[in-house]
Amino acid sequence: MLKRNIAALILTIVSLSLLYPGLTKPILQIVISAELPIIGKTTFYEQTQSILQTVETLYNTNNKFVAILIFLFSVVIPFTKGVIILSVLLVKKFALKAKLYRFVFIIGKWSMADVFVVGVFMAFLSTQSNGAIEAELLEGFNYFAFYCLLSLLGVQLTTLEKPVTIQ
Repeated sequence: MLKRNIAALILTIVSLSLLYPGLTKPILQIVISAELPIIGKTTFYEQTQSILQTVETLYNTNNKFVAILIFLFSVVIPFTKGVIILSVLLVKKFALKAKLYRFVFIIGKWSMADVFVVGVFMAFLSTQSNGAIEAELLEGFNYFAFYCLLSLLGVQLTTLEKPVTIQ
């Protein structure tokens, strides 16, 4: 069990270190252009944003509810879950460990980080079928995707060690 928890600790620390660049680095670039006679290729729209920039844009364009949901489920809950898993792995008191561990599973079900990654990837794939729209996944997507995978693996490897009582 100790080896599993050491691996979980390492995975959780690495996943948390990937979360920040996953949230701040550009995740997707979209370019809408057309080939016009005489003029040639003309770009009508181009946007590159990170997850946090997207939240800010949504908030500033009166899509506050969506912005808050994305911020909560893709930023607050993943960060909170990571910190609590670190606590589970480092705290010695079994009763506290068990409560924290149960709480991680409760909030883990509300974490939309993995769903968000799949959504971005699906948006990317859907734009590839249209010649006027070009989409490119950027480094933020990779950081965020690896955060999701390592975080999930870290939680799965975490085990509780019930203390042995000697009478």
